[in-house]
Amino acid sequence: MRHTFQTLAEVFEYSTTKYSKRPAYELIGGDQAYSYSSFRDTCRRLSSLLSSFGINSGDKVAIFSQNMPNWPAAFFAITAYGRIAVPLLTELSENEINNILTHSETRALFVSRRLLAKVPEELLERMRIVICTDDLSIIRSGESAYTCDGSISSPLSDDVACLIYTSGTTGAAKGVMLTHKNFCVNIRASWDAHHVRRRDVFISILPLAHTYEMSIGMLYPFAVGAKVYYLMRPPTPSILLPNFKKYRPTAMLSVPLVIEKIYRSSIVPTIAGSRFLRWMQKGFPLLLDRLVGLRLKKTFGGRLRFFGIGGAKLDGEVEAFLRRARFPYSIGYGLTETAPLIGYARVGETRVGSLGRAAYGVEMRLDNVNPETGEGEIVARGDNVMKGYYKDYARTCKVLSPDGWFHTGDIACQDKHGRYYIKGRLGSIILGPSGENIYPEEIEAVIDNIKDINESLVVERDGHLVALVHFNDNVLDWNYANQDKFLEDLEKRKQAILEFVNSHVNRNSRIKEVEVEEKPFAKTATMKIKRFLYKEKKD
Repeated sequence: MRHTFQTLAEVFEYSTTKYSKRPAYELIGGDQAYSYSSFRDTCRRLSSLLSSFGINSGDKVAIFSQNMPNWPAAFFAITAYGRIAVPLLTELSENEINNILTHSETRALFVSRRLLAKVPEELLERMRIVICTDDLSIIRSGESAYTCDGSISSPLSDDVACLIYTSGTTGAAKGVMLTHKNFCVNIRASWDAHHVRRRDVFISILPLAHTYEMSIGMLYPFAVGAKVYYLMRPPTPSILLPNFKKYRPTAMLSVPLVIEKIYRSSIVPTIAGSRFLRWMQKGFPLLLDRLVGLRLKKTFGGRLRFFGIGGAKLDGEVEAFLRRARFPYSIGYGLTETAPLIGYARVGETRVGSLGRAAYGVEMRLDNVNPETGEGEIVARGDNVMKGYYKDYARTCKVLSPDGWFHTGDIACQDKHGRYYIKGRLGSIILGPSGENIYPEEIEAVIDNIKDINESLVVERDGHLVALVHFNDNVLDWNYANQDKFLEDLEKRKQAILEFVNSHVNRNSRIKEVEVEEKPFAKTATMKIKRFLYKEKKD
C-alpha cells in the first residue's frame, strides 16, 4: 500500500478524490448505490446536518441499523469530522440499547425504520436529531434545531473514532475506545494479509457494527477503491447463492459457522449419498477434494481469491478439507480491543488449527508460559490496541499493562516455526481434579463432528463435565405425540454421544452427562456462544 493513513478523515478524502468515478457501495435489491464521488457529497451533507443541530467534534453519534450503504455514509459523516461513532448490534435488547446510549452520552442517532421501535421513547426524546438510514430523512429533532453550527475539526490520530460496546462471551458490557490510528493500522495490516485492489468486489454478510466487518470489510476496501455489496435480507443460503452467481465476489469475510454449515449440511451429505463419490473418496481422496473445491469456488461465483475467516476458531476437520480442496481461505485472529487484527495466516500459508503469526505492525508473544505444556496467554502490543474502556479505568488496567501489552485472555502454544495455536479462553478453562487444564473447546470440536449435531457447549457442574448439544433441524420432533417413544429416542442419542466423545478424548476430558437444548445457543455478533448464560442448569 503506497499511502499511509493517520486518520479516517485522511482515508475519506484520499479515496473519494482518487476513486471519485468508481462505484463504492450498493444495496442489492434496493435503491442505495454510491460512487466514491456521490458518497463524499452525501457524507458532507450529513455532517453539515449534524452540525446544524449542534453536534460537535467529540460528540457521540450512534448507528443502529442493518447493513446498507447508508451505514458507512453515517459512519464517515461522524468520524471524518471528529465526532465519535457508537455502533449498535441489531440484535440488542431494549435494555441493552438504553444502557449503551445512556452510558456513552450519545447526542444523535442514525436508525433504520425496522429497528426504530426497539429504541425507548425517552431516549429518542433526548436526542438532538434522529436520522433514518433508509432514506437519510429526519425522523425527529430536538428544540435546538438549526440554532447553532456545531464546531468540527480535523481529528488527530490518537483521537477516539469509535466507541464499541462488547459483552463478548462473558456478559459484562465494555465500551471499547478505538482511535483513528487503531483503524488505520488495521487497514495497513489487512493489505499485508491480502492485497485488495480497486476492481475487487466484496459481498458483506457480517454485521457492520462489529469491528471485524467494520475494519476489514468496510474501511479496507474503501481505502483501496474497491466495491462492497450489501444485502437487504438476512444472508441465508437461498439469498446468498443467486447473488454469488450474479455479482461474483472476489473477496468476502465470514465466521467459522458459515463455512462449517456448508461443509456439514452440503458437502458431507452429497458425498455420503453418492456411490460414485464414496468410491472416489476411498480410492482417489485428493482428486475428490480438488473437484469439490472447484465446485465450492464456483458456488461463490467463480472469482473468489480471498475468503477471510475470523471471530472464532475454525473446526479442524473443516479446515483440513479447505486446505486439501485448495479453497482460498485465510485465518484472522483478533479482538474488538485491537480493532481487530492481532495475527493472521495468509491464503496458501495456513496450517490446520493455527491462527498464523503476528499481523503487520503488531508485537505478539505468550505470557506466563507453562514450562510443561508450552501454553501461555497471548498478549499483543502495537498501534492497533485500544485506548481503553470508556469510563472504566479499573477494567482497563486489568487488560492493559503500563508498557502497552494487551492481555487477550486466549491461551495458546507455538510451534517451531512461530505459528500460534489457540487452546481455549482463559475464562473458560476448567480445572480438572488433579489440577490439569481442560479446554472445553477441544471437547466441543469432537462433539460438533457427530452426525446430526448442530453445535455444542461443554460446562462444569458439580465437579463434572456436562455436554449441552443442539441437534440439526428436523432431527428431533419437540412437538411429540408419543412421549415415551420420544424420551426413549432421546436417551439413546444422548448415550451414543456420551460413548463417542469419551472414546475420543483423554481421561480427564470425559463427559459425565449430556443435555439436549431445544433452541440454538445464544451467540455474539461473530457467532460465539455466550458461555456465561449456560453455566447453571435451567429449571
